[in-house]
Amino acid sequence: MTELWQRRWPSCPPVGYKLREPYRDVWVRFHSLPESKRYADDESEYAIVLERYNTVLDELFAGADVYVITPLWTTEAEVASSQPITGYWQSLLVEDDPHPEFRTYCHLFAARRSWRPGCIDESLRDVADDKVAGVLITDTRMQRIHHPYDGGADVFLATSAERDRVRDRHADWLSRHPSGI
Repeated sequence: MTELWQRRWPSCPPVGYKLREPYRDVWVRFHSLPESKRYADDESEYAIVLERYNTVLDELFAGADVYVITPLWTTEAEVASSQPITGYWQSLLVEDDPHPEFRTYCHLFAARRSWRPGCIDESLRDVADDKVAGVLITDTRMQRIHHPYDGGADVFLATSAERDRVRDRHADWLSRHPSGI
């Protein structure tokens, strides 16, 4: 997986919030709720959040296997023995600091799944509630990435033309801010 990532996304480690700058030409951000509201207040709003996540994910990955990459953020270079190691991929030093208590490591775990709408709703809801940050969903060739966050999703497509088509289909979900944020 590491070699595949480095071949497709060489300018950035597999850390969602770092992808936008080097890959702006294939990036689009969708908001989870109308009027860019960040958090759902009730089940009807959660339904909108999950519908938007799943709609885009299904457009990207219908009928394919995906990797669901989940991070564990720590100040330790090693994964604690108390943590499950199933699907361990790699560990990254994301923020270096001379003081160990301020260093940030991202330990990545990858699970391969057959994509179908709703198959990761529990994880997506945790992301929407900011219980988990940094999840990446990608096809097994790593051509496309869906990076959900609390408030929306950053999506990275194979080409800028594909990005434009996906963006235009969901224009109502875009930010009104000129930068797209």
